[in-house]
Amino acid sequence: MSSSGLFLMLFLVLHAGINLFLLAGPEAYNEACHFMDTNIFVQLMVPVLALGFLLHIIYAVRLTWGNWKARGSQPYAVSNKTKASSWAARNMFVLGLIILGFLAMHLTHFWSKMQLSTLLTGEGAADPYGLVSGLFRQPFYSIIYIIWFSALWFHLTHGFWSALQTVGLNNAKWLWRWKAFSYVYATIVISAFLIIPVYFLFN
Repeated sequence: MSSSGLFLMLFLVLHAGINLFLLAGPEAYNEACHFMDTNIFVQLMVPVLALGFLLHIIYAVRLTWGNWKARGSQPYAVSNKTKASSWAARNMFVLGLIILGFLAMHLTHFWSKMQLSTLLTGEGAADPYGLVSGLFRQPFYSIIYIIWFSALWFHLTHGFWSALQTVGLNNAKWLWRWKAFSYVYATIVISAFLIIPVYFLFN
């Protein structure tokens, strides 16, 4: 689960970087989308990315189910939950379900009309910039995406350092540094995503 999580976090950095081309205008973003649609490496990575998501979801369900079975009807005896773990750590599965639900909407709004269309017909959206800007100029959808990105921020603040801990980077000297870096990483990446709906909502 940690490996798939780290892979997906790398993907988020790349996705956020492509999204920022929206701020440069229609020509820049449409050209970036055209590159993504026609680059063979990107096309080969699509099924790998889908597999990464699938494995992450499967391991999350298995881990959560295993914890529930081990715990039974009695929760762990913790006198102070705030000190024992963060809110995000205690709600990773719920946050994951929220993210998954919004992901389905996101794929319907954009991926199905861009990359999927290219894969099936050889032609993607004629105006990707217009597709994105048109959706985010609607307050309802901008607010929905802002909520989604907020849930993703909480998920990443715990997921990043937890994944590193799982792969062995968990000594006392570095653990607090990884936790701090998790917040930096999550804030930078999610800010890059958030700026897009906010930009179009107010422009």
